[in-house]
Amino acid sequence: MNKRTYHGQIKVRRALYFKVTMFCFGFIIMSCTRNKSKFKENQVFKYNEHANITSLDPAFARDQRNIWATNQLYNGLVQLDDSLRIQPDVAKRWEISEDGTLYTFYLRDDVFFHSNKVFGTQKTRKVNAKDFEYSLNRLQDKKVASPGGWVLQNVEYLKAKNDSVFSIKLKQPFPPFLGLLTMKYCSVIPKEGITHFGKEFRANPIGTGPFEFKLWVENTKLVFRKNPLYFEKDTAGVQLPYLEAVAITFLPDKQSEFLQFIQGNLDFMKSLDASYKDEILSTEGTLQPKYEGKIHMETGPYLNTEYLGIYLDVAKDYPTKSKLIRQAINYGFDRVKMVQFLRNNIGTPAVNGFIPIGLPSFTNQQGYSYQPEKARKLIERFKEDTKMSEVAITITTNGNYLDLCEFIQRELQNIGLQVTIDVVPPSTLRQGKANGKLPIFRASWIADYPDAENYLSLFYSKNFTPNGPNYTHFKNELFDSLYEQSIKEVVTEKRHELYRRMDSILIAEAPVVPLYYDKVIRFTQKNVEGLKMNPISMLSLKKVFKK
Repeated sequence: MNKRTYHGQIKVRRALYFKVTMFCFGFIIMSCTRNKSKFKENQVFKYNEHANITSLDPAFARDQRNIWATNQLYNGLVQLDDSLRIQPDVAKRWEISEDGTLYTFYLRDDVFFHSNKVFGTQKTRKVNAKDFEYSLNRLQDKKVASPGGWVLQNVEYLKAKNDSVFSIKLKQPFPPFLGLLTMKYCSVIPKEGITHFGKEFRANPIGTGPFEFKLWVENTKLVFRKNPLYFEKDTAGVQLPYLEAVAITFLPDKQSEFLQFIQGNLDFMKSLDASYKDEILSTEGTLQPKYEGKIHMETGPYLNTEYLGIYLDVAKDYPTKSKLIRQAINYGFDRVKMVQFLRNNIGTPAVNGFIPIGLPSFTNQQGYSYQPEKARKLIERFKEDTKMSEVAITITTNGNYLDLCEFIQRELQNIGLQVTIDVVPPSTLRQGKANGKLPIFRASWIADYPDAENYLSLFYSKNFTPNGPNYTHFKNELFDSLYEQSIKEVVTEKRHELYRRMDSILIAEAPVVPLYYDKVIRFTQKNVEGLKMNPISMLSLKKVFKK
């Protein structure tokens, strides 16, 4: 079967599935009635999450669904703008010592916690430096067991000098540290809230953010209301936020979410699913004509690299132990065609290394392009060296990425590699990847903070799994040396140059097969304004309004 026929059949099956699902969900949606709200339609922003939010405590803001919700409720010392530049938040300014180890933050005096009974008759109080000392120490408390404790692993001490001055001392310089502090883990919370609610703070959040908690019916609906005490204003001096409320639903099926969005019942849709991607997008990645005047689509770089990881501590006779085979895999499939047909051009072919587009240290250095003849020659050299007559490998993935892996399988078989695809549940894939049981595995790495160190730490030899994120067990003395230099280098341009040199080593040694640099894709109703794109796909609603 040729590629054109294959892709044509895939589109027919998806179109048929879409029509049948449209028919079924039509009856369900038509039978539902909307709950009445005291707010006008243009005062409430509505979006959907496919899985239930697990906690509204920022100490557990690990997954995107939790992060997006807590971003509306809390503030930290610093924040990122849409260009990933670090900006003041509760801290109006800061100083860093010459040796890069002491950070001193000077706090605003007009930030108040959300109104709540835990504050007694006053209902609220001002945020002070002791609140940050408490919040960040809590993040490190083993009894809390926050997944974000690692953020402060390089901290020697935290100290509130007085109500408005807060200092953090590091054990050694770490230039990306300010970026770490922008994570929602590092939000400020009141001690009174934890004292009163204990573990139930997860469902009774008290923050300082543009919206405050109103209602949560788990797996059904979550509602936030405008915070009348919020401290930020727009450039015209108007107090933020503009919206009166945010309403989050939890429809688990992406098909039903799409139908609700198309009918105007949701203001925003954050992703693209295979079940409807050809219904809404052309193969060039543009809106289908019938939707052009109805909805708005925006795309931009996303700090996420999709890749195949290659575990290097396999048996000596396993083919990917050889750099020849790792390079052959990289040369042996057409990333451009893969992204066009299977992703509708939502993504950028990863032909420039592991560091993704969107980071300042990204470079256009030459990585791996589609060169099948070169791949064949590398395989022949491997066969000559090993006396093997056939080269067979196995790629492990979950069902969500089966189409990508099957595309790679067909391409690699055309150059002489026998490829088996092993499809396992996501949990099995994660466990096998962490335990070194999978020779080749499909993976992705989404940035926790906007610095390339976040990506390069995956290949530092002291980060071998299970004690770190080095799932490939890649080890290279020069790479380790450059990495250790980079995390101490306080001059930004010098640090970025070290990052580029490390990326070059990864290209040459090929412990991974970069597939594509992902893109943020967002669909909104035509009347939504002020919703900005950013490369970490953060949802910020404080400047959003509906016409």
